Amino acid sequence: MIETAFMAALSFILGFLEFGGPWLAGGSISFIMVPIFLMAFRRGWKAGIATGFLAGMLQLLQGATIVHPVQLVLEYPIAYTVLGFAAIFTTHAVFRERIPYLLMLIGIVFGALLRYIDHFVSGVIWFGSYAPEGTPVVAYSALYNASYLIPQTIITVIILFVIAKYRPKFFDQPKWK
Repeated sequence: MIETAFMAALSFILGFLEFGGPWLAGGSISFIMVPIFLMAFRRGWKAGIATGFLAGMLQLLQGATIVHPVQLVLEYPIAYTVLGFAAIFTTHAVFRERIPYLLMLIGIVFGALLRYIDHFVSGVIWFGSYAPEGTPVVAYSALYNASYLIPQTIITVIILFVIAKYRPKFFDQPKWK
């Protein structure tokens, strides 16, 4: 539990290290997903989900854009919770034998895709009024959310691959005596 809380707090802190961009209605490119995926690969999907949920709740408390209670749940706790499902593609035990780069990539993309779907739906339902005149709301939400989630996912993959290459034992769950 302590490790989960620590990684959620680290995720929250890394969320402040963001790259600026044109996202007036929310969204940014940051390192927030890295600790969540680390926990998912290190401890499994349950720990990844718990870490994501806590990180989402911290993001919510930090100052959220809230237009509807359902949107609040979708965009904060659920959007980060689903990242933990990356661990269904690989476990910490695999790291003892080799570094499963492909499985990590699939897991990260899967988790990020779930987050994207979450933000996309929220964008269509609650933030469609931000779409430029003449732009379909579905296209606006799809492009808007992809504009920050794709780069953020690429950065996350690079960081996790570097950690896996130089510190693969970090992903291997320690044995408690």
